[in-house]
Amino acid sequence: MSDLFASAADDHRRLVAPLPERLRPDDLDAMVGQADLIGPGRPLRRAIEEDRVGSMILFGPPGTGKTTLARIVAARTGASFEELSAVDAGKADVRAVTERARDRLADGRRTILFLDEIHRFTKAQQDALLPLVESGLIILIGATTESPHVGVIAALLSRCTLYELRSLDGDDLAAMVDRGAQTLGVALEPGARDAICRAAGGDGRASLSLLEAAAAARPAADDPITEELVAQVGRIPIRYDREGDLHYDAISAFIKSLRGSDPDAALWWMHTMLEGGEDPRYVARRMIVFASEDVGNADPRALPLAVATQQAVQEIGMPEGRIPLAQCATYLALAPKSNAAYTAGDAARAAVREHGTKLPPDHLRDGSHSGAKALGRGVGYRYPHAEGGFVADQRHLPEAVGDARFYEPTEMGFEARLRELLDELRRRREGG
Repeated sequence: MSDLFASAADDHRRLVAPLPERLRPDDLDAMVGQADLIGPGRPLRRAIEEDRVGSMILFGPPGTGKTTLARIVAARTGASFEELSAVDAGKADVRAVTERARDRLADGRRTILFLDEIHRFTKAQQDALLPLVESGLIILIGATTESPHVGVIAALLSRCTLYELRSLDGDDLAAMVDRGAQTLGVALEPGARDAICRAAGGDGRASLSLLEAAAAARPAADDPITEELVAQVGRIPIRYDREGDLHYDAISAFIKSLRGSDPDAALWWMHTMLEGGEDPRYVARRMIVFASEDVGNADPRALPLAVATQQAVQEIGMPEGRIPLAQCATYLALAPKSNAAYTAGDAARAAVREHGTKLPPDHLRDGSHSGAKALGRGVGYRYPHAEGGFVADQRHLPEAVGDARFYEPTEMGFEARLRELLDELRRRREGG
């Protein structure tokens, strides 16, 4: 009877299941992409083929084969397969899996627990998995689209092998689309396949879903799928999560593109964030920091422009806020760069922490209150305005600090003029 039900399930999968499920491979050689993990001779492939798979975490973007790989592992190793989603699974679900796994193990059969979205389990829930993994009662295969180092507790990570799955490239997606078109019995006009691959954004499941939607939207059953039809039924997904990895990766790429004086890349990453739903005020705030940290005195106009951009975005909101954001991003990217003021500030802070609190030289101390001058405070101070050239030959740093120099302007932009000025002022202040 169980074989009859299994056969019926297979028939259902072949006939009515969505195309991505119908084409889900059940063998490593049928999987598309991830050659670095499952190609001939690779460690994970050898572990699967030699039936010595341990607990693991599969992480990577959607549609890259995490669930498929977990099911293949279970099929190749002969283990029973249990699947839970951390989005809606609770203690009772894990307890039920544990009881079934214990019964199977008594009969010499192992259990693989595939836990999708494992990063959504709380720390307490993940802690509860530890004894199950340690004892070998279950083989855990966790899947996540986020960095496991952020969403998975260290104790669990230390007991699992991490495998990163990468977005599928154009050739991988094209192979999947061709296989899907053959399964559906549809023809693709030139350009349609490439349009599907572009719209899928490295997501194999999305490419097959889009193909199936385009096939269903044809005016006639024997019509081919055209590029125009693909454009009508599909839109490139913007994969972004304001709390996830891409949030940090995209802002990092944005800042580094600005620092690298690449306005085109900066605009790309900025709009990746904005189209993904990022708060535009966050982008503006980061540009304020960048204007001071990375442009600095090479172009002092950068900071007020960034502040004005933040105020403009706050005032007008979106979608119009994208306009001043783009103006500011392109200006910052093309501005001369200097982090001299930023590093000077950090050097001064480090020196203060090293030396501790020091009293100023007596001639710099406050001599305004009664009796201060009698104590020598403020005595000998030379007023720069009276000296001419707004500098006087006198010491401003505490003696214990010596002649420390923190700020060394670069020769970029306006800062080159500041360098000449500072050199002259230092010479005159030191009596040169």
